[in-house]
Formats: sequence, structure tokens, C-alpha cells
Amino acid sequence: RRQKLLHPGKSLYRVLLDSVTLSDENVKFQIIHEENKVLLQVEIYEIEGNIFRLKIDEASPLRARYKVPDVLIKEPTTQRLFISHKEAGILVLSSVNEDYKLQITANPFQVELQSKGETVISMNSNGLLYFEHLQPPSSDRKPTAQNEEAASDSSKENQEDLGLWQEKFGSFLDIKAHGPTSVGMDFSLHGYDHVYGIPQHTETLVLKNTSDGDAYRLYNLDIFGHKIHDKIGIYGSVPLLLAHKPNRTSGIFWLNSSETLVDISTKAVAEHTPSRSAAETVKQRAVPLTDVRWMSESGIIDVFLLMGPTAFDIFKQFAQLTGTQALPPLFSLGYHQCRWNYEDEQDVKAVDAGFDAHDIPYDAIWLDIEHTDGKRYFTWDKQKFQNPRKMQEHLRKKKRKLVVIIDPHIKVDPSYTLYAQAKEKGYFVKDRNGQDFEGISWPGSSCYLDFTNPEVRKWYADQFAFKTYKASTNILFVWNDMNEPSVFKGAELTMQKDAVHYNNWEHREVHNLYGFYQQMATAEGLIRRSSGKERPFVLTRSFFAGSQKYGAVWTGDNTAEWSYLKISIPMLLTINMAGISFCGADVGGFIGDPDPELLVRWYQAGAYQPFFRGHSNMESKRREPWLFGERSTQTIRRAIRERYVLLPYLYTLFYRAHTAAEPVMRCLWIEFPGKLETFDVENEYMLGNALLVHPVTEKEAKTVTVLFPGSEEIWYDFRKFKRVEDAGTVKIPVTLENIPVFQRGGTVIPLKTTAGKSTEWMIDTSYELHVALDTEACAVGELYIDDGHSFQYLHKKQFLYRKFTFHKNILSSSCIDESGQYHTTCVVERVIILGFGKQPTFVTASSKDGKKKEEVFTYDTATSALTLEKLALSVDADWEICIS
Repeated sequence: RRQKLLHPGKSLYRVLLDSVTLSDENVKFQIIHEENKVLLQVEIYEIEGNIFRLKIDEASPLRARYKVPDVLIKEPTTQRLFISHKEAGILVLSSVNEDYKLQITANPFQVELQSKGETVISMNSNGLLYFEHLQPPSSDRKPTAQNEEAASDSSKENQEDLGLWQEKFGSFLDIKAHGPTSVGMDFSLHGYDHVYGIPQHTETLVLKNTSDGDAYRLYNLDIFGHKIHDKIGIYGSVPLLLAHKPNRTSGIFWLNSSETLVDISTKAVAEHTPSRSAAETVKQRAVPLTDVRWMSESGIIDVFLLMGPTAFDIFKQFAQLTGTQALPPLFSLGYHQCRWNYEDEQDVKAVDAGFDAHDIPYDAIWLDIEHTDGKRYFTWDKQKFQNPRKMQEHLRKKKRKLVVIIDPHIKVDPSYTLYAQAKEKGYFVKDRNGQDFEGISWPGSSCYLDFTNPEVRKWYADQFAFKTYKASTNILFVWNDMNEPSVFKGAELTMQKDAVHYNNWEHREVHNLYGFYQQMATAEGLIRRSSGKERPFVLTRSFFAGSQKYGAVWTGDNTAEWSYLKISIPMLLTINMAGISFCGADVGGFIGDPDPELLVRWYQAGAYQPFFRGHSNMESKRREPWLFGERSTQTIRRAIRERYVLLPYLYTLFYRAHTAAEPVMRCLWIEFPGKLETFDVENEYMLGNALLVHPVTEKEAKTVTVLFPGSEEIWYDFRKFKRVEDAGTVKIPVTLENIPVFQRGGTVIPLKTTAGKSTEWMIDTSYELHVALDTEACAVGELYIDDGHSFQYLHKKQFLYRKFTFHKNILSSSCIDESGQYHTTCVVERVIILGFGKQPTFVTASSKDGKKKEEVFTYDTATSALTLEKLALSVDADWEICIS
């Protein structure tokens, strides 16, 4: 409300030009507010790789303001900016390579970022820079002009109404010990009318205009059965916004962990183009402009402008700042079976046996809160789980894993070791009066660990040691839930903003980081229990920028309805765009009971998404995959098996996410940046660069309308190998058997020849390659292999990274990274070449030592697919196949 009193117009801030100083690191100057005369310090940095950073803080605050720690992986490497032009009231800064210029206008204060003479982003051009400076509490204040608030009328009612020093929320009173500290700023994106990102919302892919309604809110909340098309913040927040137009992608990363609102308005503005000759009249054309206004409750302004210019550049730039996706252990890319709750050891055994009896692969069974002793985490229910170690040994023999829930709230019970230790050490978040903050959660009265404190995180990580976490083994992995944090009966079901954390920071400053820190500590604990040898797997519900470094996220408590299946696609695409590739939605919907058709369609979609877990609520009927009749069991089995056969491709994509920050699941425009028709597509997506996936999200659908992007592209049916004859938008018939998946011409996809009972059963299974030819009859693809569970790929170079190339009728295998030392006895047993023009006369394979062998082949004239079988080509060696 306070920021909204400031309307677009001339900013009251002006630059004090005589305060400008340059250093190797940055350019600094001060700006002053014409009315309240408060000085702010502005710092501008150029960071390696087309990134600019703008920081604004008080020049001399009463006390330090909160600056987000631990999200950036390191202090970014800066490049020197120099002044290339100075005239009355204007300062131009240039980057070393001179591609970028920053034009700073002194009065009113404004910054324009230009690339090769064209303005890409301007800041404060609508005059919405807003900065509430810290003030002494009202009793200490003298009534000077300096203390006037943004609202010109500072009468008593008005101050209370604007919640300056305290605010009522229902029955809650939020006392603002340091008074109002809100910050905000506007950014104009020139030439853009498509903006994306800022997860997590149950919303469309393209961000909507908010001028007629609610702003997008970034405030992590536990919202059970979140409404569809709602801008309220749900479990996670990544304050990264992307803008895209055919020739450029740009990004804004607003590094602030307090409650944040984002207003968006897109309009067309007339652009004057200078005419070539004076005689010609000035031409006008309408150019889109998107204004984005960020408003945060507290902190400082610290914003990174990611200049791309491509989407893949943006992903790299964001990863350079916040880190890349952790490489998941291979088992975690398999299928996960979860429920609130599997009752006891017998239930776990029966469900595990059910998968074998029905020949359905799966990798991990999950235990929700009921497995504990009275919701005391790190314990087991003594009646239901009498011998958890034996249960884990049983799963280990089946080459499967166990995932247990560990929430951040701790039951208030002096006889519970974890509580007693944390209480004694002072490790809980405090309330405003300095007592341990108590809230209600699953165990009843609970205290909340202060994960913002590094000492608490270290202590928490130590709780995962095998000797401390009784009956845990190295096949046990972790799920962090309720970590927004969720507080029953709390304001908006979360912690009071005036609760107090480490170093006396209020909860309002750190709220969106709480889950990020719990997942960080949990992942560290799993690494430490193996003495740094094994990769962790941690799923978190709440997240922030940088959570990708610690594991996976999911979209939370969705509902078993078609509309939630449909909205899960743009939700996952948005999370992928924000750096977190390892994400998924609960298959089947957490709340309610899906009918067999919806459940089948959800499995088919989930099988082609990064994180694949079936989960359901206590109130829902049991829904193991074989409980819906033979036909449904068959179809679900087929979908899960397709997933397992595809794992070599998926694991390779995760390696690319880990090393090159490429998202695993991509909206079409990322792969086809120049094709306008792809910009708002959210019902289909690319998995990597090779697969186009179109889930069926309508009940009883007989056809789906698929957009095949790119007129110069060739697409093939992934299962039948037949080339798609039409281009553009095509109606494709569908049955319940599967969903449409297409392979893009010019790609090679590595697969396993058959699915096993779990990923570990498939280590020695041979490979097959699907080579889809493009218009030039060429194709290229990659395969990454390592042991699937350890850090040896990093420390000992135990990995294999291969490239497959098809060119001039020769398919060759070569090494991408010679430093990789991993060996495997696996062979490529089958190759299918899609779009091969004519029946060959003979095919020979030759290995590096010159041995040649004639190979058997079959050619299908109907599909133009050439199949080579019974090959025995080493995966870890160079070879080639010649077709003539």
C-alpha cells in the first residue's frame, strides 16, 4: 500500500555527480531524495559474461540493512567500467568490450542499459525507485522534514493504516522493531511483450499484465490445494524474470529474500525511427514495452541484469551467480512410490512386492510423517516400524531405496533428544520477546530450528550420521517438507514476521530462504555421513534461487483434477527456467481420487518430466499402479518402462544441466527463439533438444493439436519411427495407450534396450541408439555415463562422455572429454536410423584397431527406418558404421 502511493512520474531522486568514484570493482555515486534529503549509495558493477549489477543502500543507515548471504556461490568477478562520456547531467559508462553502455541521467535519477546503441533495459524510468530509510522509533524522533514518510500526510491514523511500525493481520500483531524498511524499483524492457519466470505460481507460462489486479507475490506459503490461475506465492520463490523477443533474451534477478511483489504491464509505444533523408517523413511504428515493478518489504536493492543475448546465455549467467543443478544419483531419476502414509513394515514389503508381481520398475519407496515416533523426526514408530534396518536391507537386496520425511519443526518434548539439545544450545528461532518461537504443526506444539545460523546447519547435518540417526542406512534419503516454514494457526499458516533469527535479523528479512537453508543442511548431512563420497538426494517443498545446488523440488499439494495436470506443465517449465531442472508434480494429484483415465494420463506425462513421483493424501484411496484394472496397469507399466529405457538420455541431460546450466525440460521458444508461434505454448515442451512431448490433458481426448516448430525441421514419431509429413500445427489422433512424443531430426538419442526392476538392475543392460536424420541427412547426440551414485566423476574423473555423429552415411562414436576414465563392458546392441532414404546394400562396422565386420540390417520401406541389430560395439571405444 505504501509503495503504491508512489505513482509513475518524475522521480524525486537525483544523482550527486560530484560523488562519482571509479575503481576496478565498480562505479559508486550518491543519490539524494529531494524532499526527505536522505542520501543513498549506488554501486554499479559489470560482471564477467554480460552481467550488470546495481546495488542501492543507505549511505549511512542507523544500523546495517539485510543483504542476502549464501545464495551467490562466490563474490562475482567484476570487469572495470570506465566513463566514456560526460555532459551536463549525463554520465555514460562503457564496458571493456564497448558492446554495452550504461547511460546515467542525474535529474531525475535514471539508468539506461544499451547494447550496440539499442536500449534494452531502463531503470527508474517511471520514477518508482522507493527506499524507506531506517528511522529511530517514534519516541526518539524529532519532527523534522527528514522524517516525513512517503505519504505526505503523517497523521496518527495514516501511519497506523500504512503499517509503518506495527500492523494487524487478523488476530496477529506484527511489531516492526525497526520501522518501515521497504524498497522497490521499476524496470522497462524495451521491445519485449513476453515475460516469464518468477516461480512459484499456479499460473500460465507467459506472465500476465497485473495492472487490473493482484501483483505476482513471492512469499513462500503452505497452500493446500492451491487455486489455479492465482498470483499468490506458494511454496517456493525464485526472483528471476526472463524477457524474450525474437533476437534477444534478457533477465532480471532481484536478490531479496523478504516478501516481494512484482507488477507487470505491457503496452505498445510509438517509436520514432530517424528517416534516411530529411525529405522523408519520420516513420512511426508501435513497439512493445514491458514495465516490471519490484517491491520488497525489506533489505536493500541488489539486482542483476542478465544480458544474454540468448536464453542459454541467461541460464549460464544465472548459474554463474547461483550455481548449477546438482548431478542427481541415477536412482532418483527412476520412479518414486509415495503415499501419506505407508502404514508399517509389512505394507512397505507388500507394495515393493506388488511392483515385482506386476513387472513395473521402481526405485524408491517413501515414508511420510506417520513412520516416526509421534512426529519426532529422525525416529521410528516402535510398533509399526520395529526393525527399520531389516526393512532397508530387504529393499537393498532388491536394489531399491527408501526416502523418509524430515520436517523443520521439532516437537516440544524435553525427553526428545533433538529438542533438548537444540533448546540447550539456543538453536531455535525466537519470538519478538526473546523466547523460543512456538507454533503448532504435525507434532502439536513445536519449535523451529534456525537454519540461517551456520552452526545450527552444521549440527543438523551431523544428525544424519549413521550412529546418530538410529537404524538409518546408506540407502535412506530425505524429503524436507513443511519448510516455508508451515505453522498451523500462524498468520497465513507461516511464522510471524517479527520472529527473530541468528544475528538478530527478523523473520521478515529471511523468510524466503528458510527452506533453502534446510535443504542445504540436509544435503550436507547426507554427504558427510558417507565421508564426502556419495551424492545426496533431497527433495524440498520450499526453495529459493540456488536451491538447484542441493537437490529436487516439487509443486506441492496439487489436486486429482485434469486442470492440475494441465497447469503442472507451465509450472514445471517456469521452475526449469529459474535454474531448477530437477522438479516434478505429484502424479495423480495429491488431494482426492483420480479416475483411471486421469491417473494413466498423469503417469504418461510424469514419465517425460524430470522428477517422477506418485504421491497421495491420507484421505485418498490407495492408488498403487495395479489397482485400476488390467488395462490401466498395462498402460501405466508401459509409461514407466518407457521412462526407464530413456534414462541414458535423461541422465545425459542432467549432466548438461550440471555442467552447462541447460534446463532439462524446456519451453519451445528456448529451442526455437525466432519462432513467434512458440512464445506462449505451454501444453507441450522439449525434453532436452531432441524430444517434443505433448501430454494429453483433456478427458476422453481423441486428438491433440501439436505444434511442430520450425519449417526447416523434420520430426519423427518416437515410437513408430515414421516421419511427420505435415509442418506447423497438426491434429494428431491419440488413444489411451500413450501420449504423442516426437524425435527431432538431427539428433541421436541413447536408450537402454530393455527396462529392469530398478535403475541398479540395468547397469549392464546394453544400449540402443535412435538416429533421426535432418534435411542434410545428419545427426548428432551425446551419452554421459558414470557410476551413478558417487562423487568419483568429479574427484577421480570416473566418467565417460561420448559423442555420436551421423554424416555422409557414416555413424561414428568418439570421445568428447578425454579426461574421463570410466570403463564399462556395455555395448551398443541396436541402432535405428530414422529417415534413411533408401535400402542399403551392405553395412559394415569397424573398430579403432581396423577390424571390420559386416552387420545384419532390416529396412522398413513404409517408415524409411533402417535397423541394425546384434551389434557388439563397445560404449567406451571409438568405432564407425558405414552404410552403402
